[in-house]
Amino acid sequence: MTSYSMIKVGNDYVVQANDKCILKVGSRRRAAQLISEATDLLNALAVVESPDIAAEAPSLQRETPELP
Repeated sequence: MTSYSMIKVGNDYVVQANDKCILKVGSRRRAAQLISEATDLLNALAVVESPDIAAEAPSLQRETPELP
């Protein structure tokens, strides 16, 4: 999993992913928003790539009870 952070450089904020600078923005709020969106996208991608983790959908078919 990628670790995101932000650092202030002068008047700008730099978004980092695993200690690698990837984006420079002018506001702290925008940097935090981008980190949140990137985290959400990566989490959604992890669910799509590994569907075996997801629980099976319940069957909608009715079962007939066994009579003695």
